[in-house]
Amino acid sequence: MTVPNGPVLEVDELTVTFTRKGEAGTRAVDGVSFSVAPGETIGLVGESGCGKSVTSLAVMGLLPRRGVQVGGSVRFDGQELVGARDEVLRRMRGADMAMVFQDPLSSLNPTVPIGTQVTEVLLEHRDMDRKQASREAVELLDKVGIPDPDRRLKEYPHQLSGGMRQRALIAMSLACSPRLLIADEPTTALDVTIQAQILELLKELVVDTGTALVMITHDLGVVAGLCDRVHVMYAGKIIETADRHELFARPRQPYTGGLLASVPRLDASRGTPLRPIRGSARDAIPWSQGCAFAPRCDNAQDDCLTEVSGSIVPLEYDGPGRELRCRHPLEYPPSRSGSTVSGAAR
Repeated sequence: MTVPNGPVLEVDELTVTFTRKGEAGTRAVDGVSFSVAPGETIGLVGESGCGKSVTSLAVMGLLPRRGVQVGGSVRFDGQELVGARDEVLRRMRGADMAMVFQDPLSSLNPTVPIGTQVTEVLLEHRDMDRKQASREAVELLDKVGIPDPDRRLKEYPHQLSGGMRQRALIAMSLACSPRLLIADEPTTALDVTIQAQILELLKELVVDTGTALVMITHDLGVVAGLCDRVHVMYAGKIIETADRHELFARPRQPYTGGLLASVPRLDASRGTPLRPIRGSARDAIPWSQGCAFAPRCDNAQDDCLTEVSGSIVPLEYDGPGRELRCRHPLEYPPSRSGSTVSGAAR
């Protein structure tokens, strides 16, 4: 039984390994742990290939059984999901937990009208007949900003723009007011006006229904306006965890600092060049050899590539509400009181 006000979702040491016959396995998610409570929004942030989407698919139980090994623990309301039967997961998906997928074109069935796909969720998980479900579907499409929703219900995915398809997916996910919503880059295909509308809709869902929201994104602007806590991922591991305000004001992991420094700023003088992180996410070493980010890190030193006490760069306490996986973090000038102050990373 869940403790009142306890976490809706608890992920503990989650690992995902992709295997092929005759080859060494590839560890895509490596010991990820986090939790999210009712009415809380957390962010999973990082470049493409860092393991964010695989983490979400593992939580939802949507990874294939063959060629994939999932370890660790994923508990929803105290119920273990890793290794749960397909019938149990199907009953929970859509009703108790839902997901907005990254690519709407491949997520929607191209041979089935949008209306049928939205009403299917309502018929499966809510006590509605087809007429009631159709009325509710119209309201859902209108709520997410799709114009002329009555007509859109009869259309197929290829007849909708990319942004409309994404909004239709969001409507399907919100249909049953799930207690847990995982949104994987939900605003990627949307223009800024619709993006703001969708983010406001997600905020209202969290506030009004107490839904726990996991936002997966590389858009730090979305994180700044929506998330309470942020987990930064790199090479399958969480390398920094902090409150949103603390993370933006005082990033400690050089990777986090690099992500923030590479974002264009309105207050920067004209002609100020961006400061991208050198290399790419593929330029990583195995965690068994040291810090995976070391080949791209300006702060890297020799001990970033060595093993200490059998643990490679562990995630450790870094002040109230913060955790950090780094041996040479970004430092800040001391204030008059002797404590560190918020400022730009050096």
